[in-house]
Amino acid sequence: MKFLFTLAFVLSTIPFYAQKNCEYSANVTDSIGTYKSTKEYLITEKNFGGNSDYFFFSLALTDNIPTLTLQQVQKSKDFLKVNCFDKNSKLYLQLASGKIITLHHIDQENCGTLIRDEKGFDNRVNSGTFFIIRNDFEDLKSSPVTMIRIKYLTSTEDYVLKKEFTSELTSQVYYPESYFINNIKCIE
Repeated sequence: MKFLFTLAFVLSTIPFYAQKNCEYSANVTDSIGTYKSTKEYLITEKNFGGNSDYFFFSLALTDNIPTLTLQQVQKSKDFLKVNCFDKNSKLYLQLASGKIITLHHIDQENCGTLIRDEKGFDNRVNSGTFFIIRNDFEDLKSSPVTMIRIKYLTSTEDYVLKKEFTSELTSQVYYPESYFINNIKCIE
């Protein structure tokens, strides 16, 4: 009997410990409205031949409108290709279930900012904000994202997401496939 009680206690506490708390970079309510945004999370990185490319996601809720911000940071001593976001840009999320979710970009053009650092590297930071339809929340909570396709103003690029990787930039372990499973609850 003691064994069954112990087993029931352990099994009942697993979901409590497995749930991750939401970490916000902003959580504000004032006379204008409400805004909360999760901290940026590294989704993919590529380092090759002195060139670096990083993608970060963050979720936001602005006056009950859910969005995903995609931030790309590029670093190189060579020419950096410019990828612009405009009103026709889209972000496609391919789920492990086979479903493809399409997120539409806000009506704002953005080609990023180029900054040269003291070591002679060009750094481009570009952000795009995409609307998330609430009907897609259940799919995003239940199935990992295996691939993303970004439709820029002039090109389209695909990125395969890993289940897990250790970042060369931060030395931390990231779980990009389960980003939405772990974080969509933060903007519900």
